[in-house]
Amino acid sequence: MVALAIVAGVVVALNAFVFSMSELWGRGRDWRLFDQHARALTRFLENELRTAALPPRVGRDVAAVEAMEVEVDFGRREDLLVFGLREGSRILQWPERPLPDVWAALEVKPGEGLVLHWRSVLEEDYANDSPRQMVLSPLVSAISYEYFEGAFQQWEIEDQLRTGDDGELETPGRIRLTFTYRGQDIQTIVPLTIFGEGLPPF
Repeated sequence: MVALAIVAGVVVALNAFVFSMSELWGRGRDWRLFDQHARALTRFLENELRTAALPPRVGRDVAAVEAMEVEVDFGRREDLLVFGLREGSRILQWPERPLPDVWAALEVKPGEGLVLHWRSVLEEDYANDSPRQMVLSPLVSAISYEYFEGAFQQWEIEDQLRTGDDGELETPGRIRLTFTYRGQDIQTIVPLTIFGEGLPPF
C-alpha cells in the first residue's frame, strides 16, 4: 500500500510537471509566433519600400516614398507616408486582373492595426473614389517617424510626420513600428530609401 501511494504521488507530480511545462511551452510558442510575425511584416515592408524607391521603377525627379496629406476615406484626410508600386504588389486583392502603377499609404488605425490604403492610377474612378484598405497586421499599435539630425548625429523620433519651416511635410529616414500582443511590445525599424521628389496625391 505504501509503495502504491508513493507511485501514485510520483505519477501525480509528473502529470503536474508535464502540464505546467506544456503551459509554459504554449506561452513561449505564442511569443515566438508574435516575434516571427513582427519580423516578417517588417521585412515585407522594407522590401516593398525599397522596391518602390529605387530605379528603374522610378525615374529622375520622381519620389516613390514621400510624406504627404491624403484623403483616405469619406473625406477624411491624414498626413501619411505614401509610396508607389509601379508593378503593383502580390498581396493586393483586385476584383479583376491586377493593375500596375499603385500608390499606397500606411496608417495605424485604433482597433484595426496597420492599414494599407491603395489604388492604381489606371482605374477609371481613381480621381473620385477613396482608396481601398487592407489590414496588414492587427497587432501594430503605433507607428512613429525617425529623422536623422546631422548636427547632432542622432535620430529624432516623432509620433507624427514632421512639418518643416516651409510648411511642407518632411519625409522621415525610417519608420518605427510597435507591435502589441497580450501586454507585450516589440518594436521594429523599417529604413526608407528616398529618391527624387514629386508623388501625386490620391
